[in-house]
Amino acid sequence: MRYVFIFNDSPYGNQRTYNGLRLAFSLSRKTAIRVFLFGDGVTSALAGLAPAHADYNPQEMLQAIAGTGAEIAACGTCMEARGITQDGLVAGVTRGSLDQLVEWTEEAEKIITF
Repeated sequence: MRYVFIFNDSPYGNQRTYNGLRLAFSLSRKTAIRVFLFGDGVTSALAGLAPAHADYNPQEMLQAIAGTGAEIAACGTCMEARGITQDGLVAGVTRGSLDQLVEWTEEAEKIITF
């Protein structure tokens, strides 16, 4: 089964993104998934952050998900609005587009948003 995860929230402030990344990683070890970072969700992929809690590092979680072969994209428009470039993202995350999300959505069997 093909899943698409869409993350809209910042990785900090609540546990929504953390729990979503946990689920995405668990599923990525069993089936094909894709992850799209939207809105403040793009900040989950910022390289060089030092999280306050050592047990929760969204950047490492995204890299682990990418390590399973999952595709991960960050909304290019959302990146631009926040002054983020491709070089500012962790390895395994690429700049994406709304058209890409449309394609992924059409191909997905399940869409999960956080």
